[in-house]
Amino acid sequence: MKTLLIVDDEKATRDALRMALEESFDCYLAADLKQATLVLKNEDVDLLLTDLRLGGDSGMEVLDVANSRPNPPVSLMMTAYGSVDTAVEAMRRGAWHFVTKPLNLDEVELLLKRAVRSRSLEKENKILVRENESLRESGAKTSKGLGRLIGSSAPMAKVTGIIEQIAQTRATVLIEGESGTGKEVVAHVLHDLSGRPGEKFVAVNCAALSPQLLESELFGHEKGAFTGATQRRVGRFEQAHGGTLFLDEIGEIDSATQVKLLRALSERTIERVGSNTPVPIDVRVITATNKHLTDLVAEGEFREDLFFRLNVLAIHMPPLRERREDIVLLANAFLQEFAEENGRPEKPLTEAAMTRLVAYNWPGNVRELRTAIEHAVVMSNQSSLDIQHLPEFLFSGKALTEPNSEKNTLAPTEEFNLHALEQRAIHGALTATGGNRTKAAELLGISRRTLQRKLRDTSSPDNTAT
Repeated sequence: MKTLLIVDDEKATRDALRMALEESFDCYLAADLKQATLVLKNEDVDLLLTDLRLGGDSGMEVLDVANSRPNPPVSLMMTAYGSVDTAVEAMRRGAWHFVTKPLNLDEVELLLKRAVRSRSLEKENKILVRENESLRESGAKTSKGLGRLIGSSAPMAKVTGIIEQIAQTRATVLIEGESGTGKEVVAHVLHDLSGRPGEKFVAVNCAALSPQLLESELFGHEKGAFTGATQRRVGRFEQAHGGTLFLDEIGEIDSATQVKLLRALSERTIERVGSNTPVPIDVRVITATNKHLTDLVAEGEFREDLFFRLNVLAIHMPPLRERREDIVLLANAFLQEFAEENGRPEKPLTEAAMTRLVAYNWPGNVRELRTAIEHAVVMSNQSSLDIQHLPEFLFSGKALTEPNSEKNTLAPTEEFNLHALEQRAIHGALTATGGNRTKAAELLGISRRTLQRKLRDTSSPDNTAT
């Protein structure tokens, strides 16, 4: 269980937060800076939730102490005196998020759980970056170049051919495809084969940042450019100089940033926020989107001239349902990966399990398949991975190739109502987590308290809607 330090000078607030969160987190309490500092120095704290005003102390000081630790916690700031300037300052000093009082306890719990997942993803990404710095030994799965791509289908052969043709050019590339199809993997492959320095691959998720933050993230800023800009910051374009800049979810950028991006691509220079001095850049830009940019252009939401600049070379990533012959190859690769990662023996998939994998429609594509295999590896205590070890979502609807079905449907017609779908989701989450309600709530994206309420409503003798 993750540890959480709650810092608030009001005892009632501390106690209420502890009571609401103690089922999900191991909670420590502090009333001021001195107490918080003592806990941070003596305990391994994963999460920090601190008030801004702590009597004579400030929550900003608590953030500074927390961030000075060798392994700083993920920090959230709360206050009844919220403002844009305060939020910016809190983020600058290391806060992951900013919430205002009065608090919604369910929302606070969900934010804390998302913070945990965010930190976990950061750690996983660092591990992956380190692992991908060198090739595996002969006979093992290659982690560089075309070895990153798994698949022998005709659609993947087409993708591979395009990559080999364009990799060593400096031309801009647009990668289109549904979520989970492997667009970032293709971007990595293009960089691996480009001849540019291996460490010079810089990725930005454009959908994860506000327009103001995205502009600063891409182009950097000068000291004093805006409130909280206490020093010059080099942006991602400059960080990627001599290498590759990967812009994911490019369809989400705002109109002002589109203009600056167009200028950067046209002139091969950028200007930091707060400066008029051009900075030359040598960057190969690769973008990706799960949207149809042509539709956004037609709707006036994306600049046509920028689209032409981005669409010099295009790669379409096929969804997994259009390359079913690759499912077996992918599944076996993931089996090896997760067996090694979890210290488990590598076990084969039974024919029944493989049949289910191939029949499923995979709306989440390769990413969803990866999740399913990890679940099977962890849940199997037999010599093979059988159908009962696969996650519940593989059985929640009709598969494309299921016998006697004329079309693919999400659920039987009689179950197309919110209550039935909700109950199936809850049942599936509890099954997948072995009945662990805390983990099931996380899987569903709701708080444990909400899950308990829904379970009570279901078990009630009279739960008929009025």
